Amino acid sequence: MRQEPPWTYHRGEGPRTLGVEEELLVVDPVTGVPQPLAGAVAGITAWHADVLRRADRVEPAKTELFREMLEIATPPCAGADELDEQLRQARLAAAAAAKEAGVAVAALATAPVRFEPVLSPDDRYRRIEDRFARLVDDKLTCACHVHVHLASAEEGVGVLDRIRPWLAPLLALSANSPYWQGRDTGYASWRHQLWSRWPMSGPSELYGDVAAYEETTRAMLASEVLVDDHMVYFDARLSRSYPTVEVRVGDVCLHVEDAVLLALLVRALVETEARAWRAGVDADPVPTAVLRLASWRAARHGLGERLLHPRTWRPAPAADVLRALLDHVGPALEATGDLDRAVRGVELLLSRGTGADLQRAAYDRDKDLASVVADAVRRTVPA
Repeated sequence: MRQEPPWTYHRGEGPRTLGVEEELLVVDPVTGVPQPLAGAVAGITAWHADVLRRADRVEPAKTELFREMLEIATPPCAGADELDEQLRQARLAAAAAAKEAGVAVAALATAPVRFEPVLSPDDRYRRIEDRFARLVDDKLTCACHVHVHLASAEEGVGVLDRIRPWLAPLLALSANSPYWQGRDTGYASWRHQLWSRWPMSGPSELYGDVAAYEETTRAMLASEVLVDDHMVYFDARLSRSYPTVEVRVGDVCLHVEDAVLLALLVRALVETEARAWRAGVDADPVPTAVLRLASWRAARHGLGERLLHPRTWRPAPAADVLRALLDHVGPALEATGDLDRAVRGVELLLSRGTGADLQRAAYDRDKDLASVVADAVRRTVPA
C-alpha cells in the first residue's frame, strides 16, 4: 500500500483504513516461463485511459527483487467495495501494461515451471545477494501483504502480540503455491516454506511494549545479518513507512475476492485484538515453536486437512478453525458491515478450494504446468 507522507495515526473516526500489496509473476502467456520484463511493464506509460478513468487512484506498479516480479498496491481504502475495486483495477492496469510488453501477469506465489531468476539491478538487492548467497535464488516468491491503520505504535505492538495464534489459518486460506521449479512440492504453500529458511522470518515472540519491539529490531540489526530494517520479515510487523500493522503471512491470492477476504479478516482481527489490548486482556503465551508447527501444517495442507486450532492447539478440521476465526472477529466484521461477505467468502473457499487446489485441478485436466500458468493468468485478471 502506497501513500505519500504525511499519513497520521488512526483517530478512531470510522473504520480503520486498509490496503493491499500484491506481488505478481510476469510470465510468457504460452510457455508459462517467468520473464525478466517487470521493469518494462512497470515503466510502460500506457496505463490505459479506459482503466485509469474507472479508477483514478490506481497506483503505479513497482519492480521487486527479481526482474520477473511485479508489485502492485492499492491506496488506503475505507471499505470492502472500495478495496475490491482498487485491487481489480490495479490488476487490470498491470495486465494491460504486460500485454503491451508481450507478456502476462499471474497471481502465483511460486513459479510452476523451471527457470533461472534474474536479480533486479539495485544496489540493495546486490547486497542481499552477497550476504545470503544461495538462499536468494529461492526467494522469487509472491506474497500478499495487508496493511491496517493503527491508532498508535503502542496499540500496534498490542495487536502483534495478540494476533499470533490466528496467522496460520490466514496462511491456510491464502495458500497458492503447490508447484515450484517443475514439480509438485506436496505443499499448498511452498512459498511459506521457502520463506521459513530465512533467519528473520516466521512468527515472532511476544513483545509486551514498544520498547521491547524496538529493542528486538535493534538487536537484529546489530547482528549484521540483516541488510536493513526492511528485512524484518516476520509474519506480522509494524510498517516502517506507514502507521500500520503489516500482515505478511499470506500467499498472493489467485482471485481478487480471496485477497479481499484475507484483507477483511486481517482488519477485523486487528480491531478485535486492539480492543482486547485496550481492555487489558492478556495475549496467549503460546510458544513460538508451537506457532511454527501451526504454520507448517497450514503450509503443508492449506484447507485440505486439519489445522492447529488456536483455542486448543490440537488438530481440528480446517472448516472448524475458519469458523472459529469468524466467531472470534465477528463483532468487528459486523461493525464494518463485512460479516455476511466474510462468511460467504469462507464458505466459497471451503467448497471451491484455495489457489493451490485450483492449480492442481488445472494440472489434472491437462497434465501440463504451462496450462496451470495459463489458467492462473485468466483467473488473475477479473472479467
